[in-house]
Amino acid sequence: MRVVGLMSGTSYDAIDAAAADLSLDGDTLVLTPLGMVSTSYDDDLRADLAAALPPAGADLATVCRLDTRIGRAFAAAAVRADEELCDGRADLVASHGQTVFHWAEDGRVHGTLQIGEAAWIAEATGRPVVSGFRTRDVAAGGQGAPLVSIVDVMWLRGRPGVPVALNLGGIGNVTVVPGGAQGTGGEPLAFDTGPANALIDAAVRALAGHDASGGAYTMDTDGALAARGAVHPPLLRRLLDDPYYARPAPKTTGKERFHLPYLRAALGQYGPLPAEDVVATLTRLTARTVADAIRPFGATEVIASGGGTRNPVLMAWLREELGRAGAAGGCVVRSSDELGLPAGAKEAYAFAVLGWLTAHGLPGTVPSCTGARRASVLGSITPGGPGLCLPRPPATAPVRLIVGGGSRLSISSLRCS
Repeated sequence: MRVVGLMSGTSYDAIDAAAADLSLDGDTLVLTPLGMVSTSYDDDLRADLAAALPPAGADLATVCRLDTRIGRAFAAAAVRADEELCDGRADLVASHGQTVFHWAEDGRVHGTLQIGEAAWIAEATGRPVVSGFRTRDVAAGGQGAPLVSIVDVMWLRGRPGVPVALNLGGIGNVTVVPGGAQGTGGEPLAFDTGPANALIDAAVRALAGHDASGGAYTMDTDGALAARGAVHPPLLRRLLDDPYYARPAPKTTGKERFHLPYLRAALGQYGPLPAEDVVATLTRLTARTVADAIRPFGATEVIASGGGTRNPVLMAWLREELGRAGAAGGCVVRSSDELGLPAGAKEAYAFAVLGWLTAHGLPGTVPSCTGARRASVLGSITPGGPGLCLPRPPATAPVRLIVGGGSRLSISSLRCS
């Protein structure tokens, strides 16, 4: 089955569309990457989305307009991915949508909202669309995140030692797979570590001004600002005192908590600081909190993905933090590219897998990772143009995932029943 996975993360800078050919071999799901295309939100849509996100308020008219405009943007990305990556022969689209609110209070998630109406995608592509993945897990008592944990567990199962999958998007999240090849050591665990790029990006946009070409900074490209700055120890200590970091897993957070006003409140205790020093401090904050989150599990390898992997200063400081006294000895930090999944497209591929699971009537969560009472089949299915044809449930549900190679395309497994 050829599945297009659509993802726009908490940085809301672009829609990533990754296409995968997915086939079942016994209890192993084989994922053959077919490529990824990325489509930036246009400037007006991005600005309107940013203006509506917490802590700002948005009326229902604004939400409706954004839901429609983002749905159309996702539809255009899906059409492009189908044509360019699947030769127009995609079987299914799996759309994460754009998270605009994650209602978390007192360690519980009460609701979550992803917009980008799937009907626009189904109408434009003629393909069935799986969307609304997170809500079912929340209804089952889970955090609704990190949903990629089931893919991480299937993917890393059997690796030696204690592998940890790390995603550095706007928010950082980890999946710990204890026991490795021996299969012992307890249940897997997943949780959000805190901000990855969220506060760094907020500081850059608010404080860094314009680059040498006259364009406004939107991110710390190549970690250049952090490299020129110096960490401000009192600010770092102030930020590390946030109680979120001490909460037990499973836990989740988002830009509802870690946003520009949050940063300004912390900065208000000090005199004006150079933008480079603020960015350096926030980069160290990300490295420190990720390492602190990983350290107790005795990780032997960290497999990193997400936009943060393109920041060499962040990655160097993460390795440094993991190498401090008391950290896991011999912990290797590597990119997910080394295991066959491009670091910039891993989450989009993960949602392609989640869509495949839903289409086959299979659960898409690991309860120990999200905190749910039970594993759930995720999302809703919007029929494509010809009607709804779903594959027959497999006799054996996959427990492992391997990444294949080459340009092989499998025969579609869709059957009308």
